Amino acid sequence: MEIKFYNTLTNTTEIFQPVESDCVRMYSCGPTVYDFAHIGNFRSFLFADVIRRTLEFFGHKVHHVMNITDVGHMTDDANADGGGEDKMQAAARRVKDDKKSGKVPEGAVQNPDDPYQIAKFYTDAFLQDAQTLGIKVAFESDNILHATQHIGAMQEMIALLIANGHAYVGPDAVVYYSVESFPSYGRLSGNTLDRLLTGAGGRISDENQANKRHPADFMLWKADSSHIMKWDSPWGMGYPGWHIECSCMARKRLGRDVIDIHTGGEDLIFPHHECEIAQTCGATGKDTFARFWMHARFLMVEGEKMSKSKGNFWTVRDVLEGRATGTQVHPAVLRLELIKSHYRANMNFTKKGLLDSAGAVKRLTDFRTKLEAACGGKAENVDLSYPILKEFAEALADDLNVAGALGAILPWASSTPSDPAAALGALDRINDVLSIAPLGSTSSGAVQVSGERAAIEDLCHQLDEARKRKDFTAADGLRAEIQKQGYDVKTSPNGTIAEKRLA
Repeated sequence: MEIKFYNTLTNTTEIFQPVESDCVRMYSCGPTVYDFAHIGNFRSFLFADVIRRTLEFFGHKVHHVMNITDVGHMTDDANADGGGEDKMQAAARRVKDDKKSGKVPEGAVQNPDDPYQIAKFYTDAFLQDAQTLGIKVAFESDNILHATQHIGAMQEMIALLIANGHAYVGPDAVVYYSVESFPSYGRLSGNTLDRLLTGAGGRISDENQANKRHPADFMLWKADSSHIMKWDSPWGMGYPGWHIECSCMARKRLGRDVIDIHTGGEDLIFPHHECEIAQTCGATGKDTFARFWMHARFLMVEGEKMSKSKGNFWTVRDVLEGRATGTQVHPAVLRLELIKSHYRANMNFTKKGLLDSAGAVKRLTDFRTKLEAACGGKAENVDLSYPILKEFAEALADDLNVAGALGAILPWASSTPSDPAAALGALDRINDVLSIAPLGSTSSGAVQVSGERAAIEDLCHQLDEARKRKDFTAADGLRAEIQKQGYDVKTSPNGTIAEKRLA
């Protein structure tokens, strides 16, 4: 079956074929670890996870890596040069306040002035959230790449770019990439040099114009001994530019000059991904870096742009623990909510949408329970000729049409298949992609749930079972135990719900 993806580089939907038949090489821009990642970030990360799982569903081996940006990402990241201050510097001030408020637990960051402690705290938080939502790469430590661990590779690439005539050292001790040396600059975003000069294509820093050969030239390395994080280099003690980090990490870890897929949010198209292409191609001499560039659109909350000032800036933990909606949300429900809209359309995150997703997760989970009971939990291996798998595969192969895939499987999940073992095998394969029917399942695609949450959910299940047996003494004891652990207990049509108390 042909797989078709939309390619931002060509603005067309194309048939996907890997560069090499034995492995798809895929790079995803990950978080800057200066704060908790929000649900808009996770829409992009989950989108990448669905791409990977879809390719594996169709039989491809996938080498997927994701970066952790822990230096060099400036607060004004719409500027190709990076304006303002390093986000790790900004985090140092904020963490001091967050420790006082309890948002950052006491002892988690003993010295807020140490950017490495801050980076470790937020990296651990990101990986925990990503694992909770079943993002595969988050379980693969070798494929989570930290910028601060690749400074040597960055310096090597910068030296190569200088030698190749693509970079130069300015009079301000900054190494700049020369955009005029790369005629294809602007191909991804449409920001040609003429448009950039007129201000039509994106922001250009006014701060360093006198030191550049062209106003759109961007920073690769800055000598600055006062920076919060710095390393020795041939161009002075300083730090790398944000863009060079991903070029180096992708090439080094994936081991190829040309990779298959590069993903990220649409806000990264310019300047970040545009600059990545220029740097990598300038270093390798190839005419392309990634064959497919795939981007997820923005996420809104109840029809509004997400922002802290509006009080709708939600992290994964805010949603799961009930601060966002007033009701605790299972990770599988949040995962489904963030992947069910097409990635090339803006997503509107709503309470109603979460309720709909909860209903879908329950239907699939109940269906699994019914099938396991009917066949003794022994699934039969089925291929893509199995009717529901064929429909599911056709939807996914059509540029990741998850909504279409759900439109096929949800009605099927209300049926009574004549061969439950085959149906369970099909559901296992479906869940290996969507990973949204984990309750009571041993599927390898099950969403991982934190230890505390899993224990609480188990108590809720025991409480429901006690009620069914009319063992109300046991039910009362289980309710008291859940409450003792800091949860309010509510009864819903779908069973017992435990909501974490905020105070």
